[in-house]
Amino acid sequence: MVNIYERNPLARKQCMEHFGAECQICNLNFENTYGAVGKDFIHVHHIIPLHEIQQGYAVDPINDLIPVCPNCHAMLQRKENGKYLTIGQLKERLNNKKLKLV
Repeated sequence: MVNIYERNPLARKQCMEHFGAECQICNLNFENTYGAVGKDFIHVHHIIPLHEIQQGYAVDPINDLIPVCPNCHAMLQRKENGKYLTIGQLKERLNNKKLKLV
């Protein structure tokens, strides 16, 4: 038996209306980088993994979702020592890398 959870396009829209189409981790904005073809392109990450959400759960677009670029999204979905990286941990790693480059 498999649980199926549908993604809610309205929740995605509300998330993007609140945060915009900019990665909340690395600040990448596809439209600024690639022009018109990148307008409104962004992934929306479920802060609570979908497999942990119980049936009947109502997603809060502001507190449960976050816009992220595909690279940051992939890193959030990788495990390190058996645990997913948090948004804060990924931001910290990115900021530490930037500081080393300066």
